Amino acid sequence: MILLTNIYKDALIAGIQVKEANLTVSDAFKDEMTSLLDKGNKYIIVNFEGVIYVDSSFLGALVSSLKYALVNQAEIVVAGLNKDVAGLFQLIRLDKAFKIYPSATEAAERKS
Repeated sequence: MILLTNIYKDALIAGIQVKEANLTVSDAFKDEMTSLLDKGNKYIIVNFEGVIYVDSSFLGALVSSLKYALVNQAEIVVAGLNKDVAGLFQLIRLDKAFKIYPSATEAAERKS
């Protein structure tokens, strides 16, 4: 299990439970996100708090999950990015595809 989930307000917070989000966990992450969306969750906050490294395969799984969410009229946002991961999101312009919040709690409070 890559994600630890809990409900806060009307949002599902999916906390990533590994420090390195890479190829070894990307398929499991994508499968878990698909399952959460299939269960009818419409607003999922992917919490990166505690993640120190992200590679391209994991980001691909995240983007794939976003595409699946859009087809299911759901929204995925990200929260808790450290400075390096946030810089990567900006570098590859994922900050244009995802709403990014400093914390999962703030993302839940600002749910649109």
